[in-house]
Amino acid sequence: MTDFKTIARAAAAEMRAVFAETPLSRNAHLSDLYGADIWLKREDLSPVRSYKLRGAFNAMRKRPEQDLFVAASAGNHAQGVAFMCRHFGKTGVIFMPVTTPQQKIQKTRMFGGDAIEIRMIGDYFDDCLQAAQEFCAEAGGHFLSPFDDEDVIEGQATVAVEIEEELGQAPDHIVVPVGGGGLSAGMLTYFGNGPAWTFVEPAGGACLHAALRAGEPVRLPSVNTFADGAAVAKIGERTFERLKGVGLANTLTIPEDRLCTTILEMLNVEGIVLEPAGALAIDALKDLGGSIRGKTVVCMTTGGNFDFERLPEVKERAQRFSGIKKYFILRLPQRPGALKDFLTALGPDDDIARFEYLKKSARNFGSVLIGIETTDARNFDRLFADLDARGFVYQDITEDEILAQFLI
Repeated sequence: MTDFKTIARAAAAEMRAVFAETPLSRNAHLSDLYGADIWLKREDLSPVRSYKLRGAFNAMRKRPEQDLFVAASAGNHAQGVAFMCRHFGKTGVIFMPVTTPQQKIQKTRMFGGDAIEIRMIGDYFDDCLQAAQEFCAEAGGHFLSPFDDEDVIEGQATVAVEIEEELGQAPDHIVVPVGGGGLSAGMLTYFGNGPAWTFVEPAGGACLHAALRAGEPVRLPSVNTFADGAAVAKIGERTFERLKGVGLANTLTIPEDRLCTTILEMLNVEGIVLEPAGALAIDALKDLGGSIRGKTVVCMTTGGNFDFERLPEVKERAQRFSGIKKYFILRLPQRPGALKDFLTALGPDDDIARFEYLKKSARNFGSVLIGIETTDARNFDRLFADLDARGFVYQDITEDEILAQFLI
């Protein structure tokens, strides 16, 4: 432990020539809400708006003789590698899936400039990763893993160094997103079991949870990429070796739709822009409740690379999770006045957000796709009771993922 702390502190000291430490800020809103002393470690304010440049920096500074670095990433790791390639004057070849949003491609190119080449390969990350590793072996480069690399783990542990320096001691409780495990493994190795720990994952990418149950890293059959900065199919071998003793009781999985409520809350109340993975630790406070009351708690806001084109989707998912927006299929009689009958069932706070109807010839009834927003989830109980009393036939499809993919 002492040796690792010395290494992490040395890496943190070296970093100061490249970028300043990120703020550790006490958040009054969250502290009042949970009756605790809540601090946010603002990795979303790093030069690349995530902690990923730490690991890239540490790996590159240890290999001054290496000219070529190869990476595979669709997001923050790519930007961290690109930033450090330009800083160290190294050549970087970064493989990204063809489906990567243009915003992330542009930012990676902006950070790397002429020092990097971006290659778009495959529709899925696994195809991209395989191509990157094959190229790396042929070209004699160094493959820079986003998490499963000892130098990367040491680099990410510099977050813990800064927390200790800025707070003056270890906090009582640390809440950290997992992903592939580089950050969480580095922080756990640095602080040990002094603080209480909560390791957070998105429900659609809980690879640590799966590995703890199996006793070894296992590949998830599918991954929900909404929280792409932490949605990993298989935790790293090296990172799991450090995390295998944390226990299931210290892990949390967060529904992606609930995560959206926290993204909006932090944006609207605090003016803090967080990507989905970056909001995981804050959202986890909802589950920790009384266990953190009166404690000093540090939440890792791991990234702020949020494309505002996603904001309508985030709002939509947050409303659906909160129960204030629903979609349903209504069987509407094809007669004059039928629509008016339906509209009179709506309350003063009910608003039609979507309405799709095409009159069918030679039919007595037609199907209507309706989306309704309201101010209180309990308003739907009144609405559905009124519709039942009026004899309307309808089906609530809000939670039907198959239909939602095609219709909503």
